[in-house]
Amino acid sequence: MNGLISEIITMFSYSFIIRALIVGFLVSLCASLLGVSLVLKRYSMIGDGLSHVGFAALAIASALNMAPLTVSIPVVIASAFFLLRISEYSKIRGDAAIALFSTGALAIGVMVISMTTGMNTDVYNYLFGSILAMSKTDLQLSIALSVSVILLFVVFYNKIFAVTFDETFARATGVKANLYNMIIAVLTAVTIVLGMRMMGALLISSLVIFPALSSMRLLKSFRAVTISSALVSVFCFLAGVVVSYLYSTPTGASVVTINLLIFIVFSGIGLLRKINVINILLKNRLAKQ
Repeated sequence: MNGLISEIITMFSYSFIIRALIVGFLVSLCASLLGVSLVLKRYSMIGDGLSHVGFAALAIASALNMAPLTVSIPVVIASAFFLLRISEYSKIRGDAAIALFSTGALAIGVMVISMTTGMNTDVYNYLFGSILAMSKTDLQLSIALSVSVILLFVVFYNKIFAVTFDETFARATGVKANLYNMIIAVLTAVTIVLGMRMMGALLISSLVIFPALSSMRLLKSFRAVTISSALVSVFCFLAGVVVSYLYSTPTGASVVTINLLIFIVFSGIGLLRKINVINILLKNRLAKQ
């Protein structure tokens, strides 16, 4: 036990881990806050589509020797706008549009890489994530953008709540639903790009989906689910980083595995709670008879 604590303390002496923890904490918080709205709106896979677009942008930036985040952030934000427009004004449904973007962007990214740098370490980091990928410049940009996402979510919380639960009613009461849907999409795009370097393009969408789904197993109100989702997401990230350090496993995969375990535990607790409620109702009915 003392050896384990000693190793964890040693872990915090490395600057690259401190950078990863700071960025990961903020990105996990952003992803979990937005994830509740995306899951409830049945648009949770937008994270997957945008992450693949981000991979293509990172591949092109790498081929042109440009700063990856500088290129990928505007490209992914533009893709988020385009995805919403396709869903609203064309015959292609939201899930089909995401699938179209997802596979197309991934193919473009792979083609660009195969014709330029080849499948090197950086490419694997983009696909599966790496705790070593965060530079000091990435840290500064990530902190600024993550704080902006959290502040915007807090400022527009009531409007986001309105368009999440009943968009038709929100429109009827004068809420500009298209604007707030676009804000959600842009904030999601920024969050996805920030988390890709650490989680990888193939795993970053799990930060959006898992905490929200886990919290919904036990809680019902939007606010309670949002708070619980944030706590679950941050805990799973920190636990995943510790597991990754101690057992030399990929960071992204470790975080997702912890999220999966939490989802199973929460689902089990939720099922037991339902069984207890059913038993109480049956006992009350039998007592009345």
